[in-house]
Amino acid sequence: MPSKPAPIKKSPAKKAAEKAPEPVPEPEPAPVEAPPADAAPVEAAPTEAAPGAEGEAAPAEDAPAAEGGTPAAAPTAEDDAAAADADAPADAAPAEAAVVEEAPTPPPPAVPTSAPLDVSVDDVTDSSLTIKWNTPETIGDSGLDGYTIEYCKDGTTDWVPVPIREIGERPKIRIPRNLKSCYVKQVGDQINLVIPFRGKPKPVVSWLKDGQPVDTRVNIRNSDKDTIIFIRHAQREDSGVYEISVKVDSFEDKATITLQIVDRPGSPANVKLLDTWDFNAALEWTPPKDNGNTEITGYTIQKADRKTGEWFSVLVHHHRLTATITDLIMGNSYSFRVFAENQVGISEMSAVTKGVATIHKTSIVYKPPEYPERDFSEAPRFTTPLTNRTATVGYTTKLLCSVRGCPKPTIEWLKNQVIIGKDPKFRQISTQGVCSLEIRKPGSFDGGVYTCRAKNQRGEAVVSCKLVVKQVILPEAGKEKGK
Repeated sequence: MPSKPAPIKKSPAKKAAEKAPEPVPEPEPAPVEAPPADAAPVEAAPTEAAPGAEGEAAPAEDAPAAEGGTPAAAPTAEDDAAAADADAPADAAPAEAAVVEEAPTPPPPAVPTSAPLDVSVDDVTDSSLTIKWNTPETIGDSGLDGYTIEYCKDGTTDWVPVPIREIGERPKIRIPRNLKSCYVKQVGDQINLVIPFRGKPKPVVSWLKDGQPVDTRVNIRNSDKDTIIFIRHAQREDSGVYEISVKVDSFEDKATITLQIVDRPGSPANVKLLDTWDFNAALEWTPPKDNGNTEITGYTIQKADRKTGEWFSVLVHHHRLTATITDLIMGNSYSFRVFAENQVGISEMSAVTKGVATIHKTSIVYKPPEYPERDFSEAPRFTTPLTNRTATVGYTTKLLCSVRGCPKPTIEWLKNQVIIGKDPKFRQISTQGVCSLEIRKPGSFDGGVYTCRAKNQRGEAVVSCKLVVKQVILPEAGKEKGK
């Protein structure tokens, strides 16, 4: 039997080329040429090279393709390392045989991701159903990118993927926190509310107000992710419960928003003046018919004097339906009016009392206190007595004393125990208890004892003095010189 051909040795340059990281391209098979018409058929070359003498081996390149036959067989597994020598000339014999290297060990195969667990079907309707499953037990090295859903019609074995557009998301409305309670705005304010939601494919959004379609004044704008309700100038009739519905196929989510548009209240009704006493007046009234669409927080009471007509607040933020006005002025007449208050402000109009509260003047009679009458009467008493005097003839002189007594005493002057009376030579004066006796140009005979006597109903008092009247004596020498 012929032996196997010896391996072909490779040159060092070819060994370096094999060690390079780039892969060696496989040689393309030679094209098959059609044989000529008169050519005899030739047998195809065997897949293996013809053996030679023992110890010798013809190179694989020496077996050219038979003319008109099939191309030469591809190199065997042992000759894979010599693929790079395919371009060498057929008649060139290699200088040395090449060494065959073993192929590297391939890496272990990647671990595949296992199938989802606990696949179940629920919420089956006429047009939809819900599929649920759990995460696979084993997830490959490349991770989990998603799931592919397929369905198979009954009676067939063909599985068809579900289009992505048919895989939807249940709708869910997300009401902002400030809209979960009653949303309050004043009349004339602008309202712009954004309500986000989610759902796939694009949900169908609808609005209702108190169970009825929304008024055309209310603008609704919808997108894939939210809906907007816009009112340029809010009015009282815009108040109510707004219901939003987001629907995807047979799934639907609903939510409500309560909108309250408030305004200032109307005036109180039936203000009455119940009573007036002393400096006080009592009032009573009923709540206003229009509270401004919000709770009444209090009342303001004012008064006006009918004389001046000016209004003054006497009670503010009063919570009762009755009030007592105090500290009114006597003789004045008053009118009263009441305003209602809420969280927006005070009412534009007020309710005025029909009656007038008049504070009348009461007659006052002064009655002085009665005290026991005191008796101030007393007998005359001289506080300053008469003193002895010396007078000169021809020079007027006075005698003085003072006396007290109640009632006023009567004063009498006496000379040598004889009442002087109305003698023109003497002048008697009595003022504020001071008694005086004036002696005009007394002579030597006017000297003597003078007495002052005071008398009244309670008694009598006497005081005396001595008056000496001297004569001026001129010396003789003086007289002669005068002559």
